[in-house]
Amino acid sequence: MTRAAAAIVSLAVSVAFIVATSACDQGGEDTSNAHYGDCPVSGHYGEFRLSPETAGALTVRTTLPAPGWWNGDTPDSIKSGYEYCMAANIAYRSGLDRVKVENAPFPDVVSGRTKDFDLALAQITITPERSKVAEFSPPYLSSTLGVLIRDGEKIDEGNIRDVRIGVAEGTTGEKFVEKRLRPTKPVTPFANDPAMVTALEEGRVDAVVHDTTILLAYPPKRESRVRLVGQYRTDQGYGALYPKGSPDKDELDRIIRQLIEDGTLTKLSAVYLGAAFGQDPAKIPYFTVDGSS
Repeated sequence: MTRAAAAIVSLAVSVAFIVATSACDQGGEDTSNAHYGDCPVSGHYGEFRLSPETAGALTVRTTLPAPGWWNGDTPDSIKSGYEYCMAANIAYRSGLDRVKVENAPFPDVVSGRTKDFDLALAQITITPERSKVAEFSPPYLSSTLGVLIRDGEKIDEGNIRDVRIGVAEGTTGEKFVEKRLRPTKPVTPFANDPAMVTALEEGRVDAVVHDTTILLAYPPKRESRVRLVGQYRTDQGYGALYPKGSPDKDELDRIIRQLIEDGTLTKLSAVYLGAAFGQDPAKIPYFTVDGSS
């Protein structure tokens, strides 16, 4: 079971805990100037020290929209979500009073071409190729690749190679489909997730292969016009991405390990991803490629 799956099971307990800790455990510091939207924060304010890109703020790059992860369609409208509140807790423990959100296309986020941010949180799978151009934190969430289809269609691991597949441009899902599945029909890349799911609903593609933890949000939102029928194991995880040579890598790594070890991320997953999932990802069947997972 992934951390996300385990978090859903403990949703009720986690909500109660976060409501309590959001009003306390402030480390005795004055945080009257702190602005973290609706996020609960815990730990000790200013326990860690960063050299932020913007004075007094944690500059975080992501790709919007990303429901459950970043709740809102524009940087200024984001007030909650798993990764936003993860960033809020990093900022709080670093003594920074706000999170500065920057929106960018996913290929740009992972390209390593820009350095004017502190970290990127955009459901980024850690890969050897990306590690050549950027730095990564320890993995904070396991990832698999889900298969989303229109409700009523019959697509499974046996025939998925013979249908039109949509993928998110520049993602590990795109590479997985092209290199592992090797479909017989052209693969269509999309610049963002909503456009990809809309293309599926409208019949322009027959299946979507993308991160399970992202696709799980769509069946409840689309009134069951789409459904998740399977997932592929990847043995990979999401990590925070830092610019190559970041002077704050070690300190940010320590904060993220602390957030993992003290249960903060599990609780955020229960509150923000659990509500978006609507189903237990551990119960989604695992597809295989060439007879092996």
